[in-house]
Amino acid sequence: MNRRLITCFVIPLLSLTSLCQAQKLTADIPYVENGHERHVLDIYTPETPSDKPLPVMFWIHGGGWVVGDKSDVALKPKVLTERGFVFVSTNYRLLPEVEMDVLTRDIAKSLGWVHKNIKQYGGDPNRIFVGGHSAGAQLAALICIDDRYLKEEGVSFDALQGCVPVDGDTYDIPKIIMTAEFRQTLYGGKMFTFGHRQKFGNDPEKHVDFSAVTHVAKDKGIPPFLILYFPGNPATRAQAGRLAEVLKEAEIPVTTYGKRDSNHSRLNNDLGKPDDPATAEFFKFLDQLTKP
Repeated sequence: MNRRLITCFVIPLLSLTSLCQAQKLTADIPYVENGHERHVLDIYTPETPSDKPLPVMFWIHGGGWVVGDKSDVALKPKVLTERGFVFVSTNYRLLPEVEMDVLTRDIAKSLGWVHKNIKQYGGDPNRIFVGGHSAGAQLAALICIDDRYLKEEGVSFDALQGCVPVDGDTYDIPKIIMTAEFRQTLYGGKMFTFGHRQKFGNDPEKHVDFSAVTHVAKDKGIPPFLILYFPGNPATRAQAGRLAEVLKEAEIPVTTYGKRDSNHSRLNNDLGKPDDPATAEFFKFLDQLTKP
């Protein structure tokens, strides 16, 4: 389905033409032949086609791996298509219908489809950024660090230009499980019945294997990282620092930015707003990696 999206802002004394920016949306594209109803993605492209292939932002929604939808993109398609990107937002199957390894492979299949087909939409298959919020941040980081998933789809890390995980708390899963359960034990309250321990397979070996930090190593082709987080949340702050520490040890370029006066949802939804400091870091990161 093709749709033309127009975003308008009301600012006094400016003409309507100068206020409205349009993107073209091609919605609900299957990335698995005869697949599940959630095996679909949306592609947003600039209204005016470019003479050259454009960099691609591949976005993974959050929702605790149990809810969420590819439509949860806020301003990102608008601001990125205006900056000369193709924006892709993907769905994937959710827990508990499938287990975490299947869910993660859905992301890899989606990105594999994008790598093979994005030229048709004006995108450059060898300049793909991967980003995501919350649960999507864990998936983005893992896909960009543990190369097994993309290799299964015939995609090399050479195609990845950068990774932008936003306020994830599961880059080191054993640490977040121990922290959360210790807090419950210390302060009381019912222990989780479907928390991180259960979501990631209720198996210590799986907890390690699904942790992005486990797979960081030099000379794998891991792309540069921008890790955005809300410092008011001790879990996401600590996890951002943990991932950054491991990446730095492996000499992989990494920038972290904590946005104060925000929260878990607003940090993501405000990306693209004028005068938003996290947006400034986001654009700086993208510009550094896309400018000739």
